[in-house]
Amino acid sequence: MGLSEDIERFESCGKGRGLRARRSFQLGELLFSCPAYTYVLTVNERGNHCDYCFTRKEGLSKCGKCKQAFYCNVECQKGDWPMHKLECSSMCAYGQNWNPSETVRLTARIIAKQKTQTERTQAERFLTVKEFESHLDKLDNEKKELIENDIAALHHYYSKSLHYSDNSALEVLFAQVNCNGFTIEDEELSHLGSAVFPDVALMNHSCCPNVIVTYKGTIAEVRAVQEINAGDEIFTSYIDLLYPTEDRNDRLKDSYFFTCDCKECSTKQKDGAKMEIRKLNDPPSAQTVKDMVKYARNVVEEFRRAKHYKTPSELLEICELSMEKMGAVFEESNVYMLHMMYQAMGVCLYMQDWEGALKYGQKIIKPYSKHYPAYSLNVASMWLKLGRLYMGLEKKTAGTKALKKAINIMEIAHGADHHYITEIKKELEH
Repeated sequence: MGLSEDIERFESCGKGRGLRARRSFQLGELLFSCPAYTYVLTVNERGNHCDYCFTRKEGLSKCGKCKQAFYCNVECQKGDWPMHKLECSSMCAYGQNWNPSETVRLTARIIAKQKTQTERTQAERFLTVKEFESHLDKLDNEKKELIENDIAALHHYYSKSLHYSDNSALEVLFAQVNCNGFTIEDEELSHLGSAVFPDVALMNHSCCPNVIVTYKGTIAEVRAVQEINAGDEIFTSYIDLLYPTEDRNDRLKDSYFFTCDCKECSTKQKDGAKMEIRKLNDPPSAQTVKDMVKYARNVVEEFRRAKHYKTPSELLEICELSMEKMGAVFEESNVYMLHMMYQAMGVCLYMQDWEGALKYGQKIIKPYSKHYPAYSLNVASMWLKLGRLYMGLEKKTAGTKALKKAINIMEIAHGADHHYITEIKKELEH
């Protein structure tokens, strides 16, 4: 839990509500932990993780009725039933046609929880779900339409198991989930599920955060990644910090309806290195660079969409062609080059082309370490992927070195006793 007297809710100047420290915290120290108010395991991880406690293990037992939910044991199955019963018979009835989005699944669980849970929960010591900001007044038509689709899906898949209020209350709830929900990821940053952690959602954003959020099963843990003094506001990052200031603020405006005024955003001191241009005898003109940035942003978006319907080899081709084009102007350490390398690495991993994945990872890791803050899950997970690739390809010395680099970051971010670290240490012994 963390002691609530160590942190407090307060009104943060220009930022609304926030959390601040009432005492100092050392690097790597746990400020607080927060159980999920409610959560859902992602469909792709069914059978790999227990639906109730998110433990990853072989030989999970499946729900006898729908055969789609998996558990460690009877205790986990019983624990999950109040939530699983919202979906069990519906999954049986719809079969292959059962496909509500993860947001819809999570929101259904919030509604069910609110029906039975009238008291404040352990997850809401500082902020309740009802108090969540919705920013409903700021949504454009496209976002409103997405919410309408979610409401329709909720009615479609959950009308038998849930009774809910009118659509206007649902609109608010979906808008609240969109800007307060969390995605739970594993040690390699693979998506495991979605959850609501009210007290964690109270923290404001900074691009130079002093804490990091990690997960132990379905519990969120918040640890210091900088020294924190009594009276300091506690800041986490809502977004991927790889990108330059303008991109970060576009993302923050689009998803959370504010722009950031942290030190990094006002000084833009990392932007030069992030947007590194090749040193050529005939340097590209300002217009050429501007056009290439525009192309890069478009290709990032195009690839995000293409992932849903193109084959792995087609995706790899998009990566390779775009890197070739950008490489005429951008240095390999440029974040747009790195973005496409990272996507290409992901496709290689999916296709089990270990050498290909390693080749990209080796190019990514050094610039990642420069562009990201000192203790970054993005950097740790890249060292971890590299280490596991090296080990799998019998390159033990390099593998050991990479896994140790991952552990050094994770001991601060996840805490030295985290089961992920125990697992990686076992890999080092083999």
